[in-house]
Amino acid sequence: MKKLLLFIDDKFEELFLVSTLFFSVALIFTQVVMRYVFRDSLSWSEEMARYLFVWQAWIAASFATKRSRHINLDIVVNLCPPKGKEVLFWVAHLTWLAFTLFLTWKSAGLARLVFSRKTISAALQIKMGWVYLAVPVGCALMSFRLLQILAAKLSARAIRAEEAV
Repeated sequence: MKKLLLFIDDKFEELFLVSTLFFSVALIFTQVVMRYVFRDSLSWSEEMARYLFVWQAWIAASFATKRSRHINLDIVVNLCPPKGKEVLFWVAHLTWLAFTLFLTWKSAGLARLVFSRKTISAALQIKMGWVYLAVPVGCALMSFRLLQILAAKLSARAIRAEEAV
């Protein structure tokens, strides 16, 4: 069970992104072939590709957080002395964590509202709440990844402190 959880922790976003990208490309390719070769089209494929893209964007934000690949202002960090870099790291990451937690909370409320109104998508006939759920899921994953980064930083700091003694 522990191996499964470690695998999910390590590979979830990657597997999700690769598989949905593959499915999206296949879906769009099929739609193009249907439209230009068979002079017919699938009524639901464009909507499905759009909703998959929304999910991919939010899960990719979590993946970028895990890999520390989000946009940041390196020039400001590089101009700081080592102590300033440390302070800037904590301020930036704690602010980011607060923002993602806030966004998780607010977007979960919005998704719950959309689910309660029973809004249905035009072509797929699925509840629109499933589309809106991408935001709180992505933000919750980002929050989790930020907590992992902060815990690793604290752990490294504790190890350095022990070595200094």
